[in-house]
Amino acid sequence: MIATFESLLPIFLLIIAGNLLRRSPLIDQEAWTGLEQIGFWFLYPALLFASILKADFSRLALGPLIFSLVAALTIAMVAVLALWPVFRSSGLIDRGEFSTVYQTALRWNGFMALAIAQKLFPPEGVAVVALSMAAIVIPINLVSVLVVTRFGDSSADWGTIGRRMATNPLVLSATAGLLARFIPGGLYGPLDVTLDLVARAALGMGLIAIGAGLRPSDMFSARPALWIPVAIKLVAYPALLVGTGVLIGVEGQSLMWLALCGSVPTAMNGYLLAKQLGGDAPLYAATVTMQTAVSFFSIPAVLAVAGSLAG
Repeated sequence: MIATFESLLPIFLLIIAGNLLRRSPLIDQEAWTGLEQIGFWFLYPALLFASILKADFSRLALGPLIFSLVAALTIAMVAVLALWPVFRSSGLIDRGEFSTVYQTALRWNGFMALAIAQKLFPPEGVAVVALSMAAIVIPINLVSVLVVTRFGDSSADWGTIGRRMATNPLVLSATAGLLARFIPGGLYGPLDVTLDLVARAALGMGLIAIGAGLRPSDMFSARPALWIPVAIKLVAYPALLVGTGVLIGVEGQSLMWLALCGSVPTAMNGYLLAKQLGGDAPLYAATVTMQTAVSFFSIPAVLAVAGSLAG
């Protein structure tokens, strides 16, 4: 567990550096918006494409792993939604807060998972994380939109939402990576080197962007709406995902990869969704910050438990 903790330390140091740089006067605030956009539209898709293109899946049983991921996610989606009557009757969480609780309990930071996978696992592990992102990005976004629209204060333009789903760069790049595996002889050499350089830049810049989006001053709150999704995302969901994997027959390193997908904190991209569709955006930012801080300790613990089960 200590070795895992030390392997994760550079990743979290980059996240901290991103937050400190955001607070400093050295960089214009507008530059951070540009960094987020270039990451979403270029760097992250290039990383996904390269990871899937170069992975050796011949020795992997992907069926049980992906099925476990989708099954656990479906169970979690239904279970968290079923908690709304309890939250409402108890007064713990109001209507506006629930949409954010739902998002932050289910979304996951795939780019942090990719960075950790590159540090801890072989290339196949990185590719499995990339495939997992591609497999669940559409259902997570679709259900999140439905819940935020239902519990938020504004209506959604479903035509726009549908177009954004269909043109999501992460889905498109993962699909392109799978198709490119059938190119005879692989990619043209210089193009392959260029892609590799872009993919290397993606992780570092992505982690800095994650840190820049955090709001530490907002996370010191006793609100149940803040702590409940932290407990669900970092404790209950990893347990559900690993347990589902064990029952279905996922074992060895594949179980470790599955555990990593479940143990990372919430992604910041749901913040814009909450802001646009009437959710509680400040609560979203505070929850992501808290989850990211706690995950520094919870991720090694989850991986240690998964490692003991993997044998």
